[in-house]
Amino acid sequence: MENAVALTFRDATDADVDVLVALIESAYRGDASRAGWTTEADILEGQRTDPEGVLQVIKAPDGKLLTVEQAGRVVACCQLEHRGTHAYFGMFAVSPALQGAGLGKAVIAEAERRAREDWGVTEMRMTVISVREDLVAWYERRGYRRTGEMTPFPYGEERFGIPRRAGLQFELLVKPLV
Repeated sequence: MENAVALTFRDATDADVDVLVALIESAYRGDASRAGWTTEADILEGQRTDPEGVLQVIKAPDGKLLTVEQAGRVVACCQLEHRGTHAYFGMFAVSPALQGAGLGKAVIAEAERRAREDWGVTEMRMTVISVREDLVAWYERRGYRRTGEMTPFPYGEERFGIPRRAGLQFELLVKPLV
C-alpha cells in the first residue's frame, strides 16, 4: 500500500466499540458491504457482530483487537488471540470503500509481525466460511493453506448472522510464521 506510512495501528479500547461494530457490519453485511469485495450479503443476513462481541474481544486477557486508523479515522481492524504456539486471526474488516488498494495486505502483515514478535508464536490460524472461494484465494496468496478441517456454522444463533443457504461451514486456514 503506497501510503502505508499514514496508517496507525493501536489496540482497541472500550471507546472504540461502536465505530468498530459499524466498520465490521459495513464490510460484511447489507447493501453497503457490496461496495467492497468481502461482502457476505449473498450468504448471510442479520448481524456479523454486536457491541458485546466486540467488547469481549477487546477485554480478552490473551488477545487484542488491533485497530487501524488513517487520517484519524478507523479504517480496518482485526482480532489477534494468543493460543499457545499459535495465534488466532479473526474479526478482520476493512472499510468497503478502501478495499482492493492494499490496506488488507498491510493489516494482515502487521498482525502477523505482532503475533510473532509479541508472543513468539510460530503459526497463525483463522477460520473462513468455506464457500467464500475468493476470500480463501486471497488468504492463499498471502501464504495461508487450507487444512480441510471444518466446523459447522452456528445455525440458529442469530448473533452470528442468519444463513441464506444450507451447508455453511468454517474451514481452518494456517500459515507458518517464520
